[in-house]
Amino acid sequence: MRAAKRRTSREVRTGNRFAVLRAMYALGTPTRQELAGATGLSFATIATMVTELLAVGVVTEASREDSGGGRPRSRLKVAAGRGLLVGVDATETYVHVDVFDLAMTRLVHHDHAVGEGTSDPDRMVGEIAEGVRSALAAAPDGDVLGVGVSLPGQVEPDSGVSLFAPGWGWKDVAAQALLEERLDLPVHVDNPLKATTVAELWFGHGRRVAHLVTVNLGTGIGAGIALDGQLVRGATNNAGEWGHTTLVMDGRPCRCGRDGCLEAYIGVPGLMAQFGERHPGHRYLEGGSQTHFLAAVREGLEADEPEAHELVELFGEQLGVGLANLINMVNPNLVVLTSWAARDLGRWLLPVAEARMRREAINGSAAVVDIVTSAVPTNPVSTGMAAFVLEGFLERVGLPSPTSAPLRRLAEA
Repeated sequence: MRAAKRRTSREVRTGNRFAVLRAMYALGTPTRQELAGATGLSFATIATMVTELLAVGVVTEASREDSGGGRPRSRLKVAAGRGLLVGVDATETYVHVDVFDLAMTRLVHHDHAVGEGTSDPDRMVGEIAEGVRSALAAAPDGDVLGVGVSLPGQVEPDSGVSLFAPGWGWKDVAAQALLEERLDLPVHVDNPLKATTVAELWFGHGRRVAHLVTVNLGTGIGAGIALDGQLVRGATNNAGEWGHTTLVMDGRPCRCGRDGCLEAYIGVPGLMAQFGERHPGHRYLEGGSQTHFLAAVREGLEADEPEAHELVELFGEQLGVGLANLINMVNPNLVVLTSWAARDLGRWLLPVAEARMRREAINGSAAVVDIVTSAVPTNPVSTGMAAFVLEGFLERVGLPSPTSAPLRRLAEA
């Protein structure tokens, strides 16, 4: 058994640098003094971190202002023109690509559908590469600092390998190498749960709470966890595989190979199966497409159709039980529902799920948690993957910066 890894002085230093960068995105054009207040770091530490970021062109001076008799204070900003960051959300049903400048302003986005059942690694890598090339062709000229690609299932970022993607039937696919060969650009691969959580930490609800969980609702189900503002990865990057906790003993078969998993019930294919058992041949199921099914259910809710409300009640009750287990275990301040099922059905789903969660969770945990939908203004997965690209760029120029540094003062505000 491996001993717990202790943070080295170098890791602490690079974590501090990352906290400074996150604070800059949160505050816009802060002074060094404001950065110290936001991060809880000393002014001397802030000065060192800022000097390093200025040296590699990631940060620049925005303006100078009178300090009340002393030396003028400079306001700082992220150097938007330093390069382009590409974030990709690749799923079983679509590829979504966003191109950002370094200030994380989205410049271009590209979407295209992927036929359900498209699983061959070469074909799927080709779909992703096509999306990236199309997005970059429409983007302004600039140095592309890298491409971050989210892949479903278990991903090992350090080796760039998709260990297990059950929806695609992938095992030990060298996804990073295949993509770099197609794109001739630096590529980082990771899991959507981690990307979404980083996006919330940088640009969403993570700016105001210390402990949050993001819950992905789509084809797959999972959770991303941040405690004390730090992304939790676990020993093998599998922390948050909440969708493969057991909802029903010896229950419905799950695509992971086990039975009774939460995902087998409230992943969109599971919802379709449950609905089909109750309403065989219903028009919501025409064509068999997950996206068509959810769109039809939403239209049914808007038209006040009883079958649609029945499905949301079932979805909400099962989700609420799963959330109660998650909240009892992690004790967060906030649960953020994200991904396309949450987006399409969240208005009707959230009240049902929250009511069931509060009945099931222990009082001490339920009393301090709120459930909301994502506040990230762009696709959270592609946004988080772009943040990972920025980390990789800093590492390549000698400034490694892990995603685990909290913004203490912002979290307490």
